Amino acid sequence: MDVVKRGKGELFTSPDPDVAREFFRAKNKALVAKVMTVQEAVRRFVHDGDYLAIGGFGANRIPTAVCHEIVRQKRRGMGFLGHTSTHDFQILAAGEVFDRCDVAYVVGLEARGLSPNARRYMESGKVRVTENSNYGLSLRLKAAAMGLPFLPARHLMGTDTFEKSPASIVTCPYTARKLVLQPAVYPDVAAIHVHEADVFGNCRSGGSTSPIWIWPGRAGGSLSPASASSTPTRSAATPPARSSPTTSWMPCARCGTAAIRGAWRTSTSPTRNT
Repeated sequence: MDVVKRGKGELFTSPDPDVAREFFRAKNKALVAKVMTVQEAVRRFVHDGDYLAIGGFGANRIPTAVCHEIVRQKRRGMGFLGHTSTHDFQILAAGEVFDRCDVAYVVGLEARGLSPNARRYMESGKVRVTENSNYGLSLRLKAAAMGLPFLPARHLMGTDTFEKSPASIVTCPYTARKLVLQPAVYPDVAAIHVHEADVFGNCRSGGSTSPIWIWPGRAGGSLSPASASSTPTRSAATPPARSSPTTSWMPCARCGTAAIRGAWRTSTSPTRNT
């Protein structure tokens, strides 16, 4: 394909799917207990310099307890995926946890206005920013979930957002029309609040699904804080993946790294859409 134009946005992670394949090839897929505290999970799996993705959407089902613990343990130099990130973003911004960010929607707190501390941090010059649209970041996550280096789309062309994105405009080899290629994004670690998890890290959840259904299977490590209604110590004989496999959208073999027993307030209100 002929590249017509490239966006000027920086790529913060490698879009090479073979790098991710090597990681998952070596990952332990055995059914071993993964229940631990949020303190231990962050200490073991969240490191300085990692690229972090957060599950949920806006104020819906975000892993607030994990965000606070990352700040408490003073992680620094991380990358962050800002796909509709509001309360989680302002917590991490307050701790100056990240210094590079893929941005679609951040700083805003919906009806509550703008987060003052997040705005100050983003205006400080300490954060390298690459812009995109919500759809663009979703495509990048989807490409990673599919094990591809990119996905094509028909969007962003002619916008300033494209200019500040890592996307490329190419000529389609079949139609000769212009398409935008969005490069895959493979997080090093993801924190996803769920409603139910077993001891092995198989997870189920209800409510809003965007964009968490797309990408947990391609994150290097996944921390799954579960609300008080969950049963992370349920019988090993009937984990969700076996009792109801079609509803267990995050299987332990691919992504469950730590199952964290939490309280209702591991996620901000509302924890479930009804």
